[in-house]
Amino acid sequence: MAQATFSVRMDEGLKRQFDALCAEFGMNATTAFNVFAKAVVRERRIPFEIQAAVPDRAAGMQAFLAMRAEAKKNGLQEMTLDEINAEIAKVRYGDEVK
Repeated sequence: MAQATFSVRMDEGLKRQFDALCAEFGMNATTAFNVFAKAVVRERRIPFEIQAAVPDRAAGMQAFLAMRAEAKKNGLQEMTLDEINAEIAKVRYGDEVK
């Protein structure tokens, strides 16, 4: 069977961890990727679940309410949207923004 090269870019730290774990399994990264590719083709699916983290709406609301209470405590609840955006710009860009 003819061989083909498959190149993958990844974070160096992740590669080191992956290589070390593959070695514990008694294989190298090439063998591990071949096992993965064969499973995908055989099962016609990614052989594990991929999902995004579910946002925690309650925690987000709690954080928002805490920020609102802090703003009120510091007398900032009357800021206009332009003033809020100016503050955000200062944080993002420093003194470059006038």
